[in-house]
Amino acid sequence: MSDRTHVKLLIVGSGPAGYTAAVYGARAMLEPMLIQGMQPGGQLTITTEVENWPGETEIQGPDLMVKMEEHARAMGTEIVTDTVTRLDLAQRPFVAECDSGRRVTADAVILATGAQARWLGLPSEEKFKGFGVSACATCDGFFYRGREVLVIGGGNTAVEEALFLTKFASKVTLVHRRDSLRAEKILQQRLQKNPKVEIIWNHVLDQVTGTDSPLGVTGAVLKSVKDGSTREIAADGVFVAIGHAPASELVKDQLELHHGAYVKVEPGSTRTSVPGVFAAGDLTDHIYRQAVTSAGMGCMAALDAEAWLAEQEAAPDAAADLAEAVAAK
Repeated sequence: MSDRTHVKLLIVGSGPAGYTAAVYGARAMLEPMLIQGMQPGGQLTITTEVENWPGETEIQGPDLMVKMEEHARAMGTEIVTDTVTRLDLAQRPFVAECDSGRRVTADAVILATGAQARWLGLPSEEKFKGFGVSACATCDGFFYRGREVLVIGGGNTAVEEALFLTKFASKVTLVHRRDSLRAEKILQQRLQKNPKVEIIWNHVLDQVTGTDSPLGVTGAVLKSVKDGSTREIAADGVFVAIGHAPASELVKDQLELHHGAYVKVEPGSTRTSVPGVFAAGDLTDHIYRQAVTSAGMGCMAALDAEAWLAEQEAAPDAAADLAEAVAAK
């Protein structure tokens, strides 16, 4: 365990946003500490092929996160395997208490705790995650060129995912538990006009079916919400699109939130409603939710934190200079 109990910059979270913030924070000589959290590396650690990371034609998600962690460590970041259980932003320095009993105070904090896709909780869904079951069409849609896929959901997320998938798939079947969609009207119109799309109303996903060797999806069992009857449908992939849940539990009563518990930041920056606290990545992003945009925000957060810390250090000197000038008159 580290002997440090106080740091200039504390980074909470270890996905692309957290590790990028760590690289930039270390290069700015802020000697950051990064606490990884319950899922070191974030959502990319449960992703297989990544083909949209600049500079890598294809890389496994876990391998990418190992490389980012090694980069942050090489720059001088102290990386701690622990979980922050309580964060007090009402006082300065800010105070983080961890599951291990560790207590760290910090002059500035970058939050990069991410967001998690909401899942249905089916055993078969869990079994095929990353092997035909996904929650991100923009991440995985490319792998379904000329194939048939299912999208589960009825809100904006589901309709947007379905429309995106029509660029690749030969057929997209949207499965919704109600008899009407909750998505915006313009999105509904686009969906219903698309010749590749079929909608199955009043059904839910009951089971994902597939093979064990190799592990892969071959279809699904759908269940009627009206009479409980089931039907099987063939599919090469299943996209669960019932929304995301930002990991803002630590700060829900301390920072301003919006759009369903995402941390609100000032436009064009990563500054939150508490000075000295910055947020980056999926924790703040209800629109893009991409690794590369998270990394970009991690860079912004570190630069914002560096500038803010410099202002705080300069303030006492400015006050002293003013006092001396007044006294000399």
